[in-house]
Amino acid sequence: MPPAELLVVGIFGLMVGSFLNVCIGRIPAGESIVSPPSHCPRCLTPIGWYDNLPVLSYLVLGGKCRKCRLPISLRYPLVELVTALAFVLQGLAVGENWPLLAARLVFTALLIALFGTDLETMRLPDVLTLPGIAVGLGFSLWLPPGIVSSIIGAALGAAIPYAIRALWYRMKGVEAMGLGDVKMLAMIGAFLGWQQVLVVLFLASLSGAAIGLTLAAVRGRALASKLPFGTFLALGAFVASLVGERLMTWYLGLYR
Repeated sequence: MPPAELLVVGIFGLMVGSFLNVCIGRIPAGESIVSPPSHCPRCLTPIGWYDNLPVLSYLVLGGKCRKCRLPISLRYPLVELVTALAFVLQGLAVGENWPLLAARLVFTALLIALFGTDLETMRLPDVLTLPGIAVGLGFSLWLPPGIVSSIIGAALGAAIPYAIRALWYRMKGVEAMGLGDVKMLAMIGAFLGWQQVLVVLFLASLSGAAIGLTLAAVRGRALASKLPFGTFLALGAFVASLVGERLMTWYLGLYR
């Protein structure tokens, strides 16, 4: 993809990131993402368009509300920048296959929103995961991975974590993961297909174990402490959407 088109994709990512901030802040609280318009969460002053420019407004305002001068969370510019970077990476990976790029950008936006809500509230809202399953299946009617792989992926994505959850509850009397994780992995399978469900689970489990062991070593946090597994699923799914097929090919090549 030419640099000029990547720039457009990145700018579009900044704008989408601004909207994702609204989703992350409002959806877990059960609030509308449409009304009321953007406002300071502390003094409730409406935010003008000139103070709502992605990243730029944060820098101009020095990270503070124009009215009450209280700090604005660093989450806002970070989500915008991460979304822009993630969109550019998808542009590099997909190229000028615009329908597939559109699907990947929708998928990436959903992953970022779910990452943010799970990190802040330990919740993976149904309003994101369930429509996400339907959208992933819809795209797969005419785009990779194809509708058959997508249906199997959604079913497998739900079945594996649900089985782990049920087995762990029977053995230990506690839930290993929530139903939100089950629905999120079903959504991932719908977008990426059943083969990538296995890649995502491996990457998410590996990164989750690494973070858990690090927290246990550095902070003395018990290994039984609950971690937001949806954040690791989001990271694993994003990596799989970029290089998942190459990872599978490399792994299988080890046994030839």
